[in-house]
Amino acid sequence: MKLSRPVSWFLLAFGVWSWFIWITFVKNLWKDGSGLAFDDAGDPTAYFWVHLLLAITSFLLGTAVGVIGFRGVRALRDRTA
Repeated sequence: MKLSRPVSWFLLAFGVWSWFIWITFVKNLWKDGSGLAFDDAGDPTAYFWVHLLLAITSFLLGTAVGVIGFRGVRALRDRTA
């Protein structure tokens, strides 16, 4: 399957965006002071574990999409050279 140049760049940009967004989200989750992520004793709550799993899954899927986009951009560059 061949990807067009715009699709390849979009997928690569989505992968980079995913890294930025989800790493930032986990940092903010870890520093949560609202009492949702950690109880009074400092132990993680169910909210923390669910959102951490969501972030990890989204991070991995975004990485896979970014890799597909990177391969598409690289293939287009090799084809034109």
